[in-house]
Amino acid sequence: MEGIKQTFQRCKAQNRAALVTYVTAGFPHPEQTPDILLAMEKGGADVIKLGVPFTDPIADGPTIQTANTIALQHGVTLQSTLQMVRDARQRGLKAPVMLMGYYNPLLSYGEERLLNDCKEAGVNGFIIV
Repeated sequence: MEGIKQTFQRCKAQNRAALVTYVTAGFPHPEQTPDILLAMEKGGADVIKLGVPFTDPIADGPTIQTANTIALQHGVTLQSTLQMVRDARQRGLKAPVMLMGYYNPLLSYGEERLLNDCKEAGVNGFIIV
């Protein structure tokens, strides 16, 4: 959380809005996600929201629903999403990353385990439906 807070404070001090971007993990292909995260940062993203694919993303529009379906067809899971964050961090990603998604897979993963694994992978926060 501290990285997110510091980022928004920095943007406020610079008298500008933060650029917050979004991509679904594993879309269009899982191996491309770390590259996409790094490209978002290079393109000016201050904070990156990384969507965790879910089978029934009813709160999302058709574009994100399709991205979820494709990512799931590629076998993307919460565990592989965390690995994508790890890979991007190992390659130099500095921007805060927030996992965004539905509570069901997070609960199934186990809350305590999730918090520990997210911290280790370099996740900075969550947006959960």
